[in-house]
Amino acid sequence: MQLSVTFRHMEPSDALKNYVQDRTTKLTKYIDRPLESQVILSVQKFRQMADVVINADGLRITGQETHEDMYAAIDLVMDKMERQVKKYREKIRKHKPSQGKELRWRREIYEPESFEDDREPVIVRTENYFIKPMSVDEAAMQMDLSHQDFLVFNNASTQTINVVYRRKDGNYGLIVPQSA
Repeated sequence: MQLSVTFRHMEPSDALKNYVQDRTTKLTKYIDRPLESQVILSVQKFRQMADVVINADGLRITGQETHEDMYAAIDLVMDKMERQVKKYREKIRKHKPSQGKELRWRREIYEPESFEDDREPVIVRTENYFIKPMSVDEAAMQMDLSHQDFLVFNNASTQTINVVYRRKDGNYGLIVPQSA
């Protein structure tokens, strides 16, 4: 497991770093995949904040908690992460494992000003993703855990690329391509 602990607006402490490492190590009993954890501990006025991002082979789980005591904030966020990991593990047990290869997907981000003129749009940033084969339920669960606005995935039952997105009313939408 790779662990990165960052201290913002506070002095680095080995005691806090060891405490975070102990709490994060407990999550490995729920996830069989290698974990990569990023923990940011920060202080803003009287608030102690713990922000955690865990990546485990395509699964991304995030959590943030605030408390008056840093150890309590770490406990709260790690409890939240543990609940999310347990929820993910239960859903995976209920579904049969998806078969197939992962696909690559690429997203390009354009400058908004480039659409105002008649000139060609300019690519600002390009991101590459691996598209995992999964069911629609797994994709919705992955979005719920990662707090993303959309997720592109390979539908395991139809072998097509689908997009699940978060609607403004809190529900999810599904985009399924249709051939002409």
